Amino acid sequence: MAMLELKNLTMDFGGLRAVDNLSLNIEKQAILGLIGPNGAGKSTAFNCVAGVYKPTGGEILFDGENIVGQKPWNLCKKGMARTFQIVKPFGTKSVLYNVMVGAFARTDSTEQARRDAEEVLEFLNMADKKDLRSSSLTIADRKRLEIARALATKPKLLLLDEVMAGLRPTEVDEMIAIIKQMRDNGVTVFVIEHIMRAIMALSDEIVVIHFGKKICSGEPQAVACDENVIKAYLGEDYAAA
Repeated sequence: MAMLELKNLTMDFGGLRAVDNLSLNIEKQAILGLIGPNGAGKSTAFNCVAGVYKPTGGEILFDGENIVGQKPWNLCKKGMARTFQIVKPFGTKSVLYNVMVGAFARTDSTEQARRDAEEVLEFLNMADKKDLRSSSLTIADRKRLEIARALATKPKLLLLDEVMAGLRPTEVDEMIAIIKQMRDNGVTVFVIEHIMRAIMALSDEIVVIHFGKKICSGEPQAVACDENVIKAYLGEDYAAA
């Protein structure tokens, strides 16, 4: 059984169709990348999956259950977590406090939340920063903090929305390694990313959308060579490379 299955997912905003009959599957403990030009409907699809929007049509199956219409906090308790493209930590609070906020989705115990948060920070190599104010972090560490808060909810499925935007090449490589390790630890990952080097290195499969419609899907190398993808998104220079 797939961890996530979208069946003809459609989202209209008035007369605008942002997502148009999108279907895809993510197998358990796999990484699927969603790419496309700006305005293609990627974040809208994420928001439908995460319960922010109720889609106009179609089905969203999470671990076999149709979750259309369910609220984000309920989905979190079922094992779905997400990050946001624009990170907004509690700036005046410590790094540890921010991660404990996520941990409280699974426990009412402050001590357990602390232990869970410290474990996640250790995994993300941020244990030495746990007492820092989150407002003092670099952009790379804020991105890691965003992931830490999501991981503290103990998700089965993690939605990552451009967690590598703004990072230096070495930081991108570190983030790729972290995401792969999350997958190896049993987390299924659904990721939006514009850094092609990263998405190609990460993904078991890539889905490409344009104007809300899926135009291609498959293994990274096959997608990179697809004529429709090159025209709509990658460009001839990328194909030549």
